[in-house]
Amino acid sequence: ATLDDDEQIIARDRAASAVDEATLDVNRLEQLYRSRSTTEVELDRAKATLSDAKLALRDAELKLERRSITAPISGIVGFVSVDRGNFVTTQNELMTIDDRSTIVVEFWIPERFANQVQLGQTLTATALSAPAEKHEGTIIGIGSRIETDSRTLPIKASIENSADTLRPGMSFELTLGFSGDTYPALDPLAIQWDSAGSFVWKIIDEKAQRQPVRIIQRNPESVLVDAPLADGDTVVSEGVLSLRNGAPVRMQQNTKPARRSENTPKDDT
Repeated sequence: ATLDDDEQIIARDRAASAVDEATLDVNRLEQLYRSRSTTEVELDRAKATLSDAKLALRDAELKLERRSITAPISGIVGFVSVDRGNFVTTQNELMTIDDRSTIVVEFWIPERFANQVQLGQTLTATALSAPAEKHEGTIIGIGSRIETDSRTLPIKASIENSADTLRPGMSFELTLGFSGDTYPALDPLAIQWDSAGSFVWKIIDEKAQRQPVRIIQRNPESVLVDAPLADGDTVVSEGVLSLRNGAPVRMQQNTKPARRSENTPKDDT
């Protein structure tokens, strides 16, 4: 965009003319000084005038250059807000330019995850306008402090948009996963309860031993528990009502040992 620059062009030309005139004066006085027809003071004064003229020319060229508004980035131009001949100030918006090759999304995560988020961490983004499409993103910025009102940490993520299917200003649902703790995963039928709480029957030397457990998370096919159970430990999942501490247990071929699983909390923003 170019602002009306007639005055700036005249000022630039006038400053250039002053430089030419001052240059001629310096050249003339230098010849006179060599022939001892003028003083060094007069020559120095002419050189100072030339220096000031050059500065005035630079100032005029800068003001003329600022009458041209150049886009700071390459991108897609939206609607132009002004027409030729409109009066504008520095507060007027001329147009909007968007680089849509990537989309920057701002969101906030709960305070409890502040120490787990890292630059470069990946996430999944789903535009609310197209919930069937998943987009991969990367965290590119992390706030320096927790916001006191919401107790959340501001985050910025970049989403690749080479197909140009996303638009700036869209609403997104973001899924950011954090590594959780590792717990034993048991068959739900193995969990028993009594007045003291939940427990399982653990097999040690082919005998049943009562092992208290604390339930962490229930999943469709397993239950994560907090208990001193190691990989390969065997717990009873059938016939549990007839067991007592120290009761002998006959092992069958289809006995399944305890396995460990990760409890991975996810935060949807």
